[in-house]
Amino acid sequence: MQGSEDTLSLACSEAGGLLAMIQFLLEAALNRFILSTLFCWVAALVLLKWVGHVKMKQKMADARQQRDHGLDAMGKAVKQFKNEHPDQEIESITSLPLSQLTEKLKNGSLSPESVLYAYIEKALAVHKELNCLTDFLPDCETLLQEVKKQKDKGPLYCVPISLKDDVGYKGHDSHCGLVHFLGKPGPEDSVIVQVLKKQGAIPFVKTNLPQSMINFDCSNSIFGQTLNPRNHKKTPGGSSGGEAALIAAEGSVLGVGSDVLGSIRMPCSFCGICGFKPTGYRLSTSGFETPVQGMKTAVSMSGPMARDVDSLVLFMKALLCEDMFHLDPTVPPVPFNDEVYSSKRPLRIGYYDADGYFLPTPSARRAVQDTKALLEGAGHELIIFNPPRTEYAINELCIRGFFADGGSTLTEKFDVDIIDPHLQQQMTFWKLPTLAKRMMSFFMKPMYPRIANHMNAHCGVGSVKEFWKHNTAVKEYTKEYTKEWKKLNLDVLLCPMLGPAFNVGTPGKLFAGFSFTMLFNILNFPTGVMPVTTVTAEDEEELKQYKGYFDDPWDKEVIKGVEGGVGLPVGVQCVALPWQEELCLRLMKEVEKVTRRQK
Repeated sequence: MQGSEDTLSLACSEAGGLLAMIQFLLEAALNRFILSTLFCWVAALVLLKWVGHVKMKQKMADARQQRDHGLDAMGKAVKQFKNEHPDQEIESITSLPLSQLTEKLKNGSLSPESVLYAYIEKALAVHKELNCLTDFLPDCETLLQEVKKQKDKGPLYCVPISLKDDVGYKGHDSHCGLVHFLGKPGPEDSVIVQVLKKQGAIPFVKTNLPQSMINFDCSNSIFGQTLNPRNHKKTPGGSSGGEAALIAAEGSVLGVGSDVLGSIRMPCSFCGICGFKPTGYRLSTSGFETPVQGMKTAVSMSGPMARDVDSLVLFMKALLCEDMFHLDPTVPPVPFNDEVYSSKRPLRIGYYDADGYFLPTPSARRAVQDTKALLEGAGHELIIFNPPRTEYAINELCIRGFFADGGSTLTEKFDVDIIDPHLQQQMTFWKLPTLAKRMMSFFMKPMYPRIANHMNAHCGVGSVKEFWKHNTAVKEYTKEYTKEWKKLNLDVLLCPMLGPAFNVGTPGKLFAGFSFTMLFNILNFPTGVMPVTTVTAEDEEELKQYKGYFDDPWDKEVIKGVEGGVGLPVGVQCVALPWQEELCLRLMKEVEKVTRRQK
């Protein structure tokens, strides 16, 4: 009996050992399977990342090659024309103001072909110096012949016109400086391009912009850095920087930009030309590309860029027509009111040279004060205006609303892209989790309250309910601002503009530089910018003592950004209440008159 028990015990022990061994083998196999699966997943992710990187690099190479083909086509077209017309003079055409150019085109003293090829040649030369073009629109040659056949000569008859790259054009990309949008040619012309063509204009090139357009430099990983024609160490500004550089260097006489935080006004200021942002929806933006669709806090707007105010006015008169009202029913059918623009009545003008949030540079403050004195000398009445709660408006209304989702919609567009070095600092911050942004803001507030509040605003609104409250706050602030305006019985407003042009690479470290312009996108007021003076040696010397309002890292960055600016243009902003574009342009014309007379 004892032997049987021993045998049974041995059998059980062996069975237990066998089961343990089976368990061990199963666990080992399972672990091996898990490890193999994890390895396969990691390998697959690495492979997908590598494939995505290869595809991205190929897209970028294809885009650059396509641009090179376009530039070659421009050169060949000019060469052929010059062989057939050896007496063609370029400078005598490209230096003409738009008003004279249109007159000569309509009376036949200049042929449409001579004008088009003069600008193609000049644009090509400017690009070789500044790197400002992204695309050639070869159908401009065919379009020119079609326009010539029309019986009615439109206000922009055969005028070559340039387009910022985000302006939709059939068969061509609108890349926004992002690989995400490459290889997606527009199915049709944007409404503004359709209207320009109907009015006789000849779009012929598209121009460079910063990656994602949320920067006032002008560089992207696809086409690189655009330079300022006044000083190659300086940026032309952004995001319509390629457009401003081309126009300032006389490679275009009239251009179309877009402005959501100051993207027309900033580059116009840096390059010394005129630019105009109308009230939201006064002109169509249908067919424009943007990395953040649906953002309504800061109203994005298309607008003209040119060398003088008359050109801006001609553009507005040409675009505010039945064709636009028909093609885009969201545009109010209100034509240009020439009676308001042409009035000789003295204006009651509010002004300020500092807003309590971001102190303008010495040359920018002087620009406002000098212009104020000249306007008073011309018979206009100037009244000091104190903009209410500027920091609140910039951070809590504009930044918090613009980045309502914490920046996720914008940053996801970079998932298949190489981040441009000049945008790296902004992008690193934008990609941080909301908790990290809040913690940074909390610990930074005792030392740098302005920067801390700015960081906190990037956290967004948090919920739909909070977003509704935010929209209500924007309305209330607009009411408050307008009340101050009406209390002083103002017609228009004169105020500072960021300038002079920043050194290349510095704007990405100073996003708050948009504060001078973004305020009027929040308010949705029509606003224009124009050059009125240049930086003097005295301004440069005074800059060395600049401490701003807070003497914080931002204020120190201003000095690094604008130093070395003697001789560069400095502008001012002209502002009117919503839907009063004609009044705003009238102030711009008055400023142009008095400053030119002074020069």
